[in-house]
Amino acid sequence: MSKTPEKGEGKQNTTGLFPLFPTQANSVSAISSAPQWLRNASFTTDLSVIDAAPSTAPSLSDVEASEEDEEGDAYRNNNEANQPRVYDLVEEEEGSEGILMNTIRSLPRIITWILVLIRIILLMAPSTGSLHLHMMNVPRYKLDNSQRGSESGSTKLYLRNRRGSMLEAEIDVNSLDGKAKSDNRYWYAKHAAMERNKNFRRIRLSASSREAVDSCFDHFIPLEEGEAVQESEEEDVESKESVVGTSWEDEVLNKTREFNRQTRERPHDEKAWLAFADFQDKVSSMQSQKGVRLQTLEKKISILEKAFELNPDSEELLLALLKAYRSRDSADVLIREFSRFKVSEVRKMYSYAIQALFSACSKRHRQMDATSEPLDSALIQQELVLVDMLVSLCRFEWQAGYRELATALFQAEMEYSIFSPSLLLSEQSKLRLFEHFWSSNGARVGEEGAFGWSLWLEKEEEHRQKMLKEESSDDNDVGGWTGWTEKLSDRKEDSSIASANTGEGDVNREGLDEEMEDENGMPEDDTEAMLKLLGIDVDAAASDEVKDTLTWVKWFEEEVSRDQNQWMPTRKAGELSSVDEMGEREDEEQLSSLVLYEDINGYLFSLRSNEARLSLVYQFVDFFGANISPWTSSNSLWWIEKINSLETLSDSMLENLRNVHECLSKSDSANGFSLGSLLGSNSDISMRTEMMKFLRNAILLCLNVFPRNYILEEAVLVAEELFVTNMKTCEVATTPCQALAKRLLKSDRQDLLLCGVYAQREAASGNMKHARRIFDMALTSICGLPKELQDNSPLLYLWYAESEVANSSGSSRETESSSRAMHILCYLGSGLAYVPYTSQPSSMQILRARQGFREKLKKIQSLWSHGVTDDQSAALVCSAALFEELTNDLSGAVEILEHMFSSVLPGRRSQSHQLEILFNYYVRMLQRHQDDLTLSKLWNPISEGMQLYPLSPELYQALIDICNHRMTSHRLRMMFDDYSRKTPSVVVWLFALSYELSRGGSLHRIRGLFERALAQDTLNSSVILWRCYIAYEIDIAHNPSAARRIYFRAINACPWSKKLWLDGFGKLSTVLTAKEMSDLQEVMRDKELNIRTDIYEILLLQG
Repeated sequence: MSKTPEKGEGKQNTTGLFPLFPTQANSVSAISSAPQWLRNASFTTDLSVIDAAPSTAPSLSDVEASEEDEEGDAYRNNNEANQPRVYDLVEEEEGSEGILMNTIRSLPRIITWILVLIRIILLMAPSTGSLHLHMMNVPRYKLDNSQRGSESGSTKLYLRNRRGSMLEAEIDVNSLDGKAKSDNRYWYAKHAAMERNKNFRRIRLSASSREAVDSCFDHFIPLEEGEAVQESEEEDVESKESVVGTSWEDEVLNKTREFNRQTRERPHDEKAWLAFADFQDKVSSMQSQKGVRLQTLEKKISILEKAFELNPDSEELLLALLKAYRSRDSADVLIREFSRFKVSEVRKMYSYAIQALFSACSKRHRQMDATSEPLDSALIQQELVLVDMLVSLCRFEWQAGYRELATALFQAEMEYSIFSPSLLLSEQSKLRLFEHFWSSNGARVGEEGAFGWSLWLEKEEEHRQKMLKEESSDDNDVGGWTGWTEKLSDRKEDSSIASANTGEGDVNREGLDEEMEDENGMPEDDTEAMLKLLGIDVDAAASDEVKDTLTWVKWFEEEVSRDQNQWMPTRKAGELSSVDEMGEREDEEQLSSLVLYEDINGYLFSLRSNEARLSLVYQFVDFFGANISPWTSSNSLWWIEKINSLETLSDSMLENLRNVHECLSKSDSANGFSLGSLLGSNSDISMRTEMMKFLRNAILLCLNVFPRNYILEEAVLVAEELFVTNMKTCEVATTPCQALAKRLLKSDRQDLLLCGVYAQREAASGNMKHARRIFDMALTSICGLPKELQDNSPLLYLWYAESEVANSSGSSRETESSSRAMHILCYLGSGLAYVPYTSQPSSMQILRARQGFREKLKKIQSLWSHGVTDDQSAALVCSAALFEELTNDLSGAVEILEHMFSSVLPGRRSQSHQLEILFNYYVRMLQRHQDDLTLSKLWNPISEGMQLYPLSPELYQALIDICNHRMTSHRLRMMFDDYSRKTPSVVVWLFALSYELSRGGSLHRIRGLFERALAQDTLNSSVILWRCYIAYEIDIAHNPSAARRIYFRAINACPWSKKLWLDGFGKLSTVLTAKEMSDLQEVMRDKELNIRTDIYEILLLQG
């Protein structure tokens, strides 16, 4: 409290820090002989005049003064009773003990007035912002020590003075909200009411500049500063408001005014609108009444609706608005939405969306030069989105049971956009011309004898001209046409006969009508009688028709069979030869399978960019189940939509999950299950065969428009293999696609990539010698080809080298295959003309090839840094890495790949499918050498890849393969949990479930995974997850009652999926009654799902 005098300086000024407490010289000399441990400043200061100090300071109330005296007396009595005996050892004068006791008695008053003075100084000096924040802007945290009886009087006095400080003296607690509840653990009721009251004004104090803060507080962590005020006038206003304070309602009003000003001045600022909407959530959180919260939510919805009206192209505003709608709608509203779901209503929405997008594309195209090449990138993106929307519609129709319509939509759009005639027609004229083609007997895309709308139109015109010439020649031979005449006598005879017959008809007309009525009534009576004989009451209610669940199971089997067979649209009756072979229900089935022009004209649009046309063809091939090489990144909109709308596992996904199961089955002795086996096969063999034939015909037709496209060429050869393999029951010596490949090569002998694709199919079938002959023939003929065809040589070299590496199995063939692969890559790197393999390459050839690769990689790096990537450059980088792996070691290959990846920006890297293919190649290379690498070298690339391509199934397969032996199962589960929270998708949950099922995980853990996946908003409508969950409960957990509950949740979340509805009839026949199955079928009809089989047909078959 004061300065301690040093020895020999008794006359020195010993004024304390506060002049309110003067120190006398005699007080120092009085205890100069005291021991050293009593010579502290707190004992050597004379505080006998402390009683005079309060007169110069603000006085407390009399009540508080009396309480302080009582507490002081109690404290002195307690202190005297418990006085330590250590003071008896000190021999001291009588006056020193009195001084010590006076000092102790005065400590409470000293502490009190020090705190009062500090508060007065802080109030009078608001410029000390940092100190003011530290003392005043902290939570009102107060310990409730009322139950403690033995506390010092100074502590109680300190706490009471804190409660009764000057800043809180003017607050009337009784005027606050009486409903405010207090938590006695941390808060007194008075402070809880103050903090929760909306009219309570809070003081905001902040330093105007950092220089105003005292340097002595630099080592403290500063609290968050407010926004710096630029102008001096605003600073004055803020300082005044800080003294008065602002309540919560004032803050809401000020914020609302500020947001209104921002949205009025900048109506197209999406962030301002979103911040305004988020502020409503903050306001709603402060409301205690439910009605007020609902009003705030309605205000938020109105804000977002206004924002979306001004910014109709903003996806963030649309998503925020839909989320607000979902927050407002209760479960009853959602149930009503489910009851209002109709397939026809969804079709209307798709039609409106497609026409709106097409109108935007047409408007943008008219604004540009129609002959400009290339097209605007924004227009290309709009057309790609348009194609994605059409494919989404086709997927919806297929899942709802209208498979013929989905196929017809694909056929119509491909004919309308890809095979359209090159005529300068308006859109309406083009539609009228297409209606003539669609209503005719001409074969469409995928059908036998189809050659496209444009060529059909030419042939139709030629046929018409030919017919006109024949008619004109006939007219010239006979002479001019003069009409015909009829003899008068003949006309009289006809009239007499008619008059004679009229009388006779009048006589017998009533009898004929009665006979016709009897004839028409007989079949109905016979049908009713026959149904009664079968025990079927026609007039009975629907619930009484079928009382046996086995009948519904047979209905389910027949419905599935018809779904698999009836996916191609038919024509009018009598136009196809197969109509006569369809049995009794041919007319009805043909009527349901008939797709008229009126069914598809609202979804047609023209595509002008080759990128959009190719995307349509690629998605068409993928839609019907052909294996096709990746043409887009896994981060694309098409891939995300495809994964989220899966009903069954595709072939590529099944292969990845099968590899995971095999990997875990080898390392774990537990009896696990494969996730792919839960849902069974994708389709039967007959349906697969017809689809592959349909795809083969369609792709061959598309190759006329997109020649030398190796992705389509590979797809058509794979489709041919599957078609021929399913058609022939016995094994054949040659590759199934050999005949088709030779026919294609005969038509275009300069197609190098077709040679490479065909050689790959031969190598995959085990005919490595034949594959080498094809590769060698193609590589030796490169020198005589044009420059644009020679640029494709890296792909051919890479495919050849990879085939040799894949063929090396066993120590005997490993050396030869590696030597052949090095020989192939040496010619690619050196740039020399290719010579077939004779011996192992020399050191000079390897050195020359390494130098050539280094120079080529420098050129590619400069192109990639500008965002230019293609298949040829990616193939060259893969070849260089493979060359280093074979000739040097893995570190050289990894260095090349990482160096090339670093030259591309992460944003471009995540959207390029070539770089994703390159990264997958990198991961496969690491998997081949994982036994020689540490976990860090394996984990870092995979972690980087998961951030770039979070929806890649290949990366998840590699993750499980690498981490299964090197990590604990708990750590791998935590990784899946982290990925599912960062980027929730169907892919991550499918692999997490496959991991648990293959390891034989516990029922609770697997059910928890399903529930957590389906609880996410983006995955609640995933049909594949619901179907896997139901199949798991039936086949593995053996809990039909749980499967029944899950089934009803599933059809409520995904009412459009017919396959999901049929799972109830096929898998839950033991827990569903016949009445429930009948009701389910009625609901399916009400939702307008396509039901092909009537239950009466099954009853008739049983009878």
